[in-house]
Amino acid sequence: MRTIVPDWPAPARVRALSTTRLGGASAGPYRALNLGDHVGDDPQQVRVNRERLQRDAGVPTEPCWLQQVHGIDVVDAADAEPGSRADGSFTTERNKVCVVLTADCLPILLCDRRGTTVAALHAGWRGLAAGIVEAGIARLGVPGASLLAWLGPAIGPTAFEVGDDVRDAFVGADAGAAGAFTRNPRARWLADLYRLARRRLEHHGVGAIYGGDYCTHTQADLFYSYRRDGMTGRMASLIWLE
Repeated sequence: MRTIVPDWPAPARVRALSTTRLGGASAGPYRALNLGDHVGDDPQQVRVNRERLQRDAGVPTEPCWLQQVHGIDVVDAADAEPGSRADGSFTTERNKVCVVLTADCLPILLCDRRGTTVAALHAGWRGLAAGIVEAGIARLGVPGASLLAWLGPAIGPTAFEVGDDVRDAFVGADAGAAGAFTRNPRARWLADLYRLARRRLEHHGVGAIYGGDYCTHTQADLFYSYRRDGMTGRMASLIWLE
């Protein structure tokens, strides 16, 4: 199994990682470490992959798996029901594992500088525009200046083609977001999801932002991409307190 460990100055008791598609049991379009149980893969293979993630990556307990709906609900991982309809979770408790699944959307991991609270957010363009970042920060209950953020693997700015509706959703609320969109030869827009997330985080006082170095669409050897393949698996981004 190959995982990505955030390169950020988080407190020692904060543990975090993102998976790649490498090292699992799934076959066909889901090859190999598919962790999504909603994409058509063999449920038994998904169970094997999730068990392997816990065993091989040192994940202490069953993660708080969510039913993600591109919304802005963020639940407490300590008491959320399995499969809760939400797009993020947070916790202040030890060994409660927050997780989001992605395959082009942006996973955002948050922690405070004292190592007392963490969160994982699922930020596609709809969630970003609707306020998933703001909802996550509010649930953590600490000032943005006290937070660190890590942006996990997502579709990159040279691959994320969108229409006027997506651009309007951001620029209508923040004129400065126009800088995250570039016209392409097809008279559509290339959107920089990482830049859009940074603007939202910075607007709420989060200045310590790391990551944003991958492209799930173009790095097919490492990542699943819904935009690229349609029928495909999901990676997981996880964070917890030791």
